[in-house]
Amino acid sequence: MNPLPKLAHVSRHRLRIVVPAIFLFTAACASTPPIPSASLQAAQQSIANAERVESGTHAAAELREAREKLSAAQRAVEQKQMLAAERLADEARAEAELAVARTGVAKANAVNADMERSNATLVEEMQRKTGESR
Repeated sequence: MNPLPKLAHVSRHRLRIVVPAIFLFTAACASTPPIPSASLQAAQQSIANAERVESGTHAAAELREAREKLSAAQRAVEQKQMLAAERLADEARAEAELAVARTGVAKANAVNADMERSNATLVEEMQRKTGESR
């Protein structure tokens, strides 16, 4: 009796168990990406900047959306969904930057309207003074 064929059969059986186990172990170790700290911090800074320039008054919807997306990103981190967390944090940052831009436009429009009123007043004064001197 030759013991080698029986040994080869046992080795194949072990390989059928060990190889998939190695793949599963490797996949489990590499499955969780790191926390997107930089994206979360950038979103928080952008929201703080939007609050500083009074976006709550001029772009409330965008600022609210940014806050909601940042909260969703933080929940995704707690649930170990790092890719979703990074995407949501990036969206929060973009919403906050949009709020800042819309606030800038609103403030520029207000300054422009003030200047137009001032110019109209000056024109009226000049016309009145010109009419008095005749």
